[in-house]
This record gives sequence, structure tokens and C-alpha cells, in this order.
Amino acid sequence: MFDKKFSASGYNTVLNIISIAWIYVVLLMAMTETSIVAGIMTFIMYCVVPLSILLYLMRSPQRKRTKEQRIAAMQQRISAEHKKDGNFHSS
Repeated sequence: MFDKKFSASGYNTVLNIISIAWIYVVLLMAMTETSIVAGIMTFIMYCVVPLSILLYLMRSPQRKRTKEQRIAAMQQRISAEHKKDGNFHSS
């Protein structure tokens, strides 16, 4: 759906805008409930739980990329330290 260049930054922006819009819609739904307890339950069940699951699943590729980048940076730093120390064998 999105190309890689747009996917990195634009996809998260679109996801955030949609999430904020959904929070607004559910907040209005919750405010029209007959009691405070029903409003709170509506907000939790229609907004908090589904959005937390959705955002967790949709952001897992980004978490994976970030983890891989962190590991690659650590490996480069370790190899640079080994070359600096003159220790060229890898364990």
C-alpha cells in the first residue's frame, strides 16, 4: 500500500491520525451513555483495549527494524573495538 520511503515516517503519522480520530469518536459515544460507569466501560471496551492491540500489532515491524538496527550498531562498535585493539579473531 505504501512505498518504503513513505512507510518509514508517513505510515506512523497516518496511524496516529486515525487513532486520534477513533479516540474522539469513542469519547463522544461514551459521553452519550446513560451513566458514568457505562461511559467508562464504553471508552475502555471500544477504545483502550482495541487500540492498544491494534497499535501493538501495527508497530511490530518498526520495533523489529529498530531492534535490528541496534544490534547492527552494536556489532559494528564491537568489531571497531576489536580492530582498534588489534584483536582480529572473532569468538
